[in-house]
Amino acid sequence: MKRPLLLLTLLLLVAGCSTTPDSDSGPGASRWQPRPGVAWQWQLTGRIDTSVDVPVYDIDGFDQSKAVVSALHREGRKVICYLSTGAWEDWRPDADKFPKSVIGRGNGWDGERWLDIRRTDVLEPLMAARFDMCREKGFDAVEPDNMDGYRNRTGFRLTAADQLRYNRLIAKLAHARGMSVGLKNDLDQIPQLVDDFDFAVNEQCAQYDECGDMEPFVKADKAVFHVEYELPTSRFCAESRRLKLSSMLKKSELGVWRKAC
Repeated sequence: MKRPLLLLTLLLLVAGCSTTPDSDSGPGASRWQPRPGVAWQWQLTGRIDTSVDVPVYDIDGFDQSKAVVSALHREGRKVICYLSTGAWEDWRPDADKFPKSVIGRGNGWDGERWLDIRRTDVLEPLMAARFDMCREKGFDAVEPDNMDGYRNRTGFRLTAADQLRYNRLIAKLAHARGMSVGLKNDLDQIPQLVDDFDFAVNEQCAQYDECGDMEPFVKADKAVFHVEYELPTSRFCAESRRLKLSSMLKKSELGVWRKAC
């Protein structure tokens, strides 16, 4: 009667010694999951004001230090690491690591150009290094920006399939490091991507009558962090509350000022 027990023990030991990574059952199993309606602050410029009484902060991953993240954690905040994953920014410390072959047209912001997201052989290690930085600073999540290049004039012939593949890669890079990740804009691909992302970040869905497109995230019990820049709160807050969005009015420079719904 001892041989079956011995065999079972050996099988358990082999399974326990497996070197195959499993990010979904590893660090990601306990990663933060923001729920619909949670209040937030989005500040990408200026000295971070840690006194805003909200449970979630979204701040620049390069510009802000581990000390800032730690200070926010001491106040009980969760902290999101803002990064551009779909566009090259000429002022970032790793800008010279991007070969010219993957840098395309400007995206409308000074110093920024779209990336050829088809070139994952080049971009994956660069983005992995950025995500490592976010993890090392103690961030709880990542907000990857410029995730809809295929809908823009990038200088590359990007397809919807290219974008889906790249966005899922970005989500996996975050999850493998135990961090949550948000889908930034990319409204048309929400139905395909809602299961890959932990929350959404949206700009100006009220202005363009698109907030209903965020419903799959709310139905999945995932937060939608939403900002408007040009509409007064009286034009979107009632609808935001009905849809359970985390909405506020911000100035386009994304400083300290905010007016929440």
